[in-house]
Order: sequence, then structure tokens, then C-alpha cells
Amino acid sequence: MVQNSLPVDQPQTEQPQVEPTISSVPVKPITAKNTRRSDVFVLLGVWLITFSVILVAAYLGWKQMASRQAAEKEAQASLRPAVVNTQPAQPALAVSSALAAVDMPSFDPQGSEKNLVRYSTLHTIIPTRPREGAIEYTVLQGDSVFSISKDYNLKPESILWANYDSLQDSPDSLRPGMVLLVPPVNGVLYEWKEGDTLDAVVSQFKAKKDEVLGFSGNKLDLTNPTFKTGSMVMIPGGERKFQTWIIPVIARGNAGVSRNVLGPGACTGNYDGLYGSGGFIWPSGNHVLSGNDFWSGHLGIDIAGATGDLVWASDAGVVVFAGWSSGGYGYMVMIDHGNGYQTVYGHLNSVSSSCGQSVYAGNIIGTLGSTGNSTGSHLHFEIRYFGQFVNPWQVLP
Repeated sequence: MVQNSLPVDQPQTEQPQVEPTISSVPVKPITAKNTRRSDVFVLLGVWLITFSVILVAAYLGWKQMASRQAAEKEAQASLRPAVVNTQPAQPALAVSSALAAVDMPSFDPQGSEKNLVRYSTLHTIIPTRPREGAIEYTVLQGDSVFSISKDYNLKPESILWANYDSLQDSPDSLRPGMVLLVPPVNGVLYEWKEGDTLDAVVSQFKAKKDEVLGFSGNKLDLTNPTFKTGSMVMIPGGERKFQTWIIPVIARGNAGVSRNVLGPGACTGNYDGLYGSGGFIWPSGNHVLSGNDFWSGHLGIDIAGATGDLVWASDAGVVVFAGWSSGGYGYMVMIDHGNGYQTVYGHLNSVSSSCGQSVYAGNIIGTLGSTGNSTGSHLHFEIRYFGQFVNPWQVLP
């Protein structure tokens, strides 16, 4: 037999042998299209992860910056002066629960400041130091010992004690143009006399020796304290008795008063008439002071008013003094109320009542003025009970 053979120029191709498969499920071949799709998914995942990391980092950075700004604002607020908000309080706005849960940064319309600010102080604080020496004061119209002492934060007694030569312990002796010595502290401003000793002076004014030596205004050498005759020495805390310049109590009976001593307004007494109720009313239309209040050197109150204002009886009684007095009261009226009380109305411009006259509370007895020892129009009003002076503020309504 003749075998069929391939031509020489056509090489014989070897057929591949296919191995038998165990499973009958066909295997899907891998193509270029499937490869490109899987790469896209991988890139997309990587991009999402990167973007998430960037967002987290940005949020953490924003939180840190917001915390730093809040701390800076708190520090700056502590350095700024407090500002009082004079605007009425505004009602709080309702915030939804969703917004309240969000931690938002505070809003500052002026922006945050990175530097500390030093604010200027417009007021200079000058330390107050106690005065060491006495000063001179010229009395003005309307002044009183009480008002002068109040202006210098002193007791009125200290003004009287420092000016005995001019006032003679009478606050009503004040005159416009008079020059007074105002001591630096409460006590007695004393002119040292020849033969004085420190122990004797301290005992006289009931003071303490150490306080006299320790007062810097006395300018003493503590190793050898000496006082020059004629020098003014401050006795801190010292005190002395007053010389009395008052009209004595005049009873409605036969008191035997002397007009030569008390003045032409004094009544001879031996009267009978109305009795008081023990309750008092204000003796004028004004209920405020204009000068001296009640204190140990002024045993009444000075009620404000203008010359010519009406003055009336504070309670029912009998007039036992009506006219000019010699004790600095000027034109004066005294009423005996028959129950132990007497009332005095001084520095009147005119008197419209007479000795022995019975008056009811509210009856006109004169007009207000500035006669006698007075620096301005006012009513000097006293209340006495069995010879003792009563503070009018305790009984007036």
C-alpha cells in the first residue's frame, strides 16, 4: 500500500492533547475586559479611604484650632475691664436639639487677638494721708460749727476747744469773716504755756501720754521731748468741760428772774394757764436742719427757714420769756408747758407773743430770723425736761 504523505513544504502540525477535566462546569476564560473592571474597583476603594483620612485629619485640626482660640479669648477676657451691660435682657432663643448637640465654635465679630492688651487707667489714685497740722478756715455766711466740723470729718467739740478765745465755747458766737483754727484730728488743740508739764496737761484733758508723744504733727524728739511756750500742741482724744451759755429754765411761777441778767424779754413769773399734752409738733413749716444739730456743745437743733417764716408753739403752755435775750439767742420765746417740759425758740426776727400768755400747739408766737449770735436765718429750737436738755429728734414726729 502506498502511504499518503504531506507535501514537503507543509510541515506537519502536532495536535495538542487536551487533558480530561474532572468537573463538567466550564471555566470562564480571563479576558482583558474583566481585568480592567477589577482595577477600577480597586482604585475607587483606595480613593475613598484616602478621602476619609483627609476628612478625619481636617476635622481633628479644626477642633484643635477652635480649642486654642477659645483659650486665647478666655485669657483676653480676663485681662479686659468688666463692662456693665445696661441693655435690657433679651429672651433666650430656642435652640433645636439637633443644633444643640453640635459643638460649634464661638463667634467673635471682632476676630481673635493674638497679643495681650494693656488698657489705660483714666483715674489716678492718690493715697490719703492724715493731716498733721491745724489749718485756718474763714467763716462764711450760713456756716455753723456743726457744718464746718462735718466738712473736715471732726467732732464739733474739737472745733470749739481749738477756738476758745474767739467762740468762748458758744457755737452761736460764730460770725462771717471770723478765722477759725481747724485741728488735724479729734481732741484738744492746746497752746502750751510757761510752766506746763506733759503729765499735768495730759491729766487736765483726760488724754494718754503716749498718744501725745506719738502724734507726728507735734514733731517731738522722742529721746528728749520738749515743748516751746506758745506752740500749739495737739492732744489727740483729749476733752474738757464746756462753759455754759444758755438761758436757764424759767417756771411759770414766781421765779424771781432778773431782766438785767437774762435780758429785757425775761418775764417776772407767777402765771397760770394752759398745760401741755406731752406731745410735740414741729414749730415751723420746714423739717430739715440748717446748721447745728443736737450735740454736747449745742443743746438744740437749728431748723432751716427764711426770714419772716411763721413760728408756732410746739405744745400748749404759758409764755415765760418773750423778747430780747442777753445769752446770744437774740429775740426769743420760752414756753413753760406745766408738766416739766419747757421749749425755747431762738434767733427770731420778731416776737408776737407776750409774758403770761396761754398758747395752744400751733398758735403763732413769732417769725423766723437771724438775730443774736447767728450766721444765717434759722430757728434755734430746744426742749427741756425738768432742767435737762432733750434731743428734739426723740420727741418730734
